[in-house]
Amino acid sequence: MGNICRSPTAEIVFRHQIKTAGFEKVIHADSAGTHDFHIGESPDRRAQKAAIQRGYDMKELCARQVHIKDFNTFHHILAMDKHNFAILNKLCPPQHNHKLGMLMQYSKKFSEHEEVPDPYFGGHQGFEKVLNMIEDAGQELLHRICKKT
Repeated sequence: MGNICRSPTAEIVFRHQIKTAGFEKVIHADSAGTHDFHIGESPDRRAQKAAIQRGYDMKELCARQVHIKDFNTFHHILAMDKHNFAILNKLCPPQHNHKLGMLMQYSKKFSEHEEVPDPYFGGHQGFEKVLNMIEDAGQELLHRICKKT
C-alpha cells in the first residue's frame, strides 16, 4: 500500500538474490506502493531491523507510488495481496495485463494462493514471516527469469 514494509522488503531481498546470482547488470528490481501514504519516507524501522538481521540493508530505499510508466518499464509487476492486485489491475493498461501477478505464485514453500500479510500493525514475528515468504518466492522468481534468458 504505502511502500514501507512488504514491497521494500521484497525489493531489497530480490536485489540481493539478483546480485548473488551475478545478474545485477541485467535484472532490475524496484518497488512502489499503490497509495501515496508515505512517499519519500524510508522503510518502516521494524522492517529495516528484521532485514538487517538477515544481511539486507534498506536504508537507501525511499517510498514511492506506482506510476503508469512502471507498466511499460517492468516485465513483472507483483502484488503482495489481492487488494493491491485489484488496484494494480485497474491502473494497468490492457496491453500490459500479462505482467501482473501475485508474488506468492512463485513460492515453493508457501501456497501460491497465500497473500504476504501486512506486518505493519503486528510485532517482530510478522516481519520475520514476510521475510521468509519473500526470500522463498524471490528465489523461484529469479530462477524462472533466468531460465527465459
